[in-house]
Amino acid sequence: MKIDKSKRNNIIFLVLLIIMIIPQIRLPIQVLLHKGLALISPSKIENENQKILLDYSWKLKDQKGQFFDFKSSKGKVVFINFWATWCPPCIAEMSSMQKLYDDYNDKIKFVFVSNESNSDITSFLNKSDYSFQVYTSITEVPNVLSTSSIPRTFLIDKRGRIIIDKTGASNWNSNFVRTTIDNLLK
Repeated sequence: MKIDKSKRNNIIFLVLLIIMIIPQIRLPIQVLLHKGLALISPSKIENENQKILLDYSWKLKDQKGQFFDFKSSKGKVVFINFWATWCPPCIAEMSSMQKLYDDYNDKIKFVFVSNESNSDITSFLNKSDYSFQVYTSITEVPNVLSTSSIPRTFLIDKRGRIIIDKTGASNWNSNFVRTTIDNLLK
């Protein structure tokens, strides 16, 4: 039996609709799609367009209840990522961030920020075998870093210049990002 183009399109649409409606299938499919999009490396902001982080007065708390004063990051290269465990593009880019963290966590400051409960964050990190520390904000995020969408990631140099400002999934383990960080550490 031959299926005409119109019926085939209707079947494909119906299958996609079912996939997107069933929650157990939807998240893995969305993550897979975003992983494809996350193959692209973020780009550097041109010097004349770089914003400068002047306000380091930001207090955070880690999953164990330890407080972190962002002022201690002043003068260091800082990688900040705003994310959530339920966010498909966030999940899609996490493995590349873990690889970057594995190689640079003793050279730059990583600040992963989520507003979810400690139990949700810890469960996600353990299930995915991620080893980085996650923080929640206690005070307002500095204006230049405020965001209304996730994932959003910043790479900040030692002088507070925002070198990379990326919204959406990206490949953080790329040669470009590693070379950029290496240059910032010189």
